[in-house]
Order: sequence, then structure tokens, then C-alpha cells
Amino acid sequence: MRIYGPNGTTLGSPATHTRRTSSTGFSLPETTAAPEELRSAAAPKAAGNIDALLALQGVEDPTERRKRSVARGRGALDVLDELKIGLLSGNLDASTVNRLRDAAANLKSSSGDPGLDAVLSEIELRVEVELAKAGQF
Repeated sequence: MRIYGPNGTTLGSPATHTRRTSSTGFSLPETTAAPEELRSAAAPKAAGNIDALLALQGVEDPTERRKRSVARGRGALDVLDELKIGLLSGNLDASTVNRLRDAAANLKSSSGDPGLDAVLSEIELRVEVELAKAGQF
């Protein structure tokens, strides 16, 4: 392994190999690379502006939106089942009613699928009826 000094020579070697120029400024070594090679190494151009990037990030995949809507609907149905079991057993607690209220708030967003939106609105109506019965709406 060689260790090079500040002027490009190895440390401890005689100074006869060193080449000094009379200029005191910094100069880059000459490159022999072809212009085509330099162009291929150039960085890609940046996208227009930050607004365009934010708009692209905000684009939502319809299948993902539908999956989230189905999950919210299933969650609301699960809480309705827990409410039913709690009413039948006489052990209705406030946490179930609070979760039911949260489920009602989550059902307000649209899934983009008219059939699914109709089912979700029926689930939402049932949740609101149960909240009204519990005196929490």
C-alpha cells in the first residue's frame, strides 16, 4: 500500500519525481473522457416543482380506498355485534359505545364504489340508531 503526499508523490521518495508549476492557483487535472461519457453520467432532471410531487403523492389508489372502506365497515359490524352481546348479557360498558361512536365517524368517507357506499350508509344508519338508543348521539 502506498501513501501519497500532498503533491502526488509517495512519502519518503526523492523529490526528483515531483513536478511543480509556477502558478499558485488550483487547477484540475486534464480528463480524457469523451463527451458522450460525461452526458451519460449526468443526473436526471428534477420534476417540475414541489406542488406536482405533492399532487402525485395525494393520488389514491381506488382498490386501496375500497379495501379501507371494507375494513371500516367490518369494524363497525364487529362493534355492533359486541353491543348486541353486551345488551343481551346485561354487561353494556361505555367503551363499546365509544367505539361505536368512532366507527360511525369512520363510515362517513366515500369508497368510490356505489354499491359499497350504499352498504356502508346502511351500516352507518344502524350505528346511529344504536347510538341514539344508548342516548349517546
